[in-house]
Amino acid sequence: MDQERRSQREMMQENEKQAKTTYTNAQAKAAMSRRDNKASKLRVELTDPRKSNYFYEEALKTLRTNIQFAGADIKTILVTSCFPNEGKSDVVFQLAKEMGMAGKKTVLLDADIRKSVLVQRYLVDSDVKGLSQYLSGQAPVRDILYGTNYENMDVIFAGPMAPNPSELLNGKVFATVSYTHLRAHETCACLVGSEMCIRDRLMIELKQRYDYVLIDTPPMANVVDAAIVGKVCDGAILLIESGFVGYRAAQKAIKQLEKSGTHMLGAVLNKVDARKEKYYSYYSYGSKYGYGYGQNHENA
Repeated sequence: MDQERRSQREMMQENEKQAKTTYTNAQAKAAMSRRDNKASKLRVELTDPRKSNYFYEEALKTLRTNIQFAGADIKTILVTSCFPNEGKSDVVFQLAKEMGMAGKKTVLLDADIRKSVLVQRYLVDSDVKGLSQYLSGQAPVRDILYGTNYENMDVIFAGPMAPNPSELLNGKVFATVSYTHLRAHETCACLVGSEMCIRDRLMIELKQRYDYVLIDTPPMANVVDAAIVGKVCDGAILLIESGFVGYRAAQKAIKQLEKSGTHMLGAVLNKVDARKEKYYSYYSYGSKYGYGYGQNHENA
């Protein structure tokens, strides 16, 4: 009996030893992976020209909190507007910063390959590759993904202006492309026959790497880019300039997005004059709500 107990004790000790060794090896591999990723990631310095604004910053925190409460499955979020110069790109950038400061690993994807403002506005002084080069097969993901000087925030720039943005965003590549970064069930789910949309492939990879993917797209006014990208996003936010965009225009944009299969998360009311409002303003489109933003900021 004593011998049997000793054998069991020795076996337990051996199992514990093996478990500790396995755990240590796993920790070492994870640390090496983090070091390799950090060393291999391209980096870029961004300069934010925005001045501190209490109302704006508080509204961003409110928006970030509401996105988090929307559900754990809401990771890829498209942001668009009805018309140009409503402040969309600035809101997306500031929201990405806010997500990063809250400890969420976030990537800002600039999908406005028609007229991007990101490089010029945030004073990027180096040549960078971007989304249009990836979609056209000129660059892999690792060459368009940049770390930044902001905590937990990476960025993918739009790249050179493309003559055929809608075709690029909706284009397909065949299965000759490697899918080794996908898990088996994801590969099967995303491949249709022998082809897969290169846009979808990028979205899947980013969802695996990040807590949130924030996507800046062109306005809805005269182009369909946002509706194309929205099909593969978990949700969309429509930004509306207070006092400029009417109810009908906002409803039209929402219906266009929903018709394409985009899941609407809500509408954000921007450029609200906080000095004239006692509380944050809310617009309601059915069950959709917007969050008021301070007026003193750059247009996008």
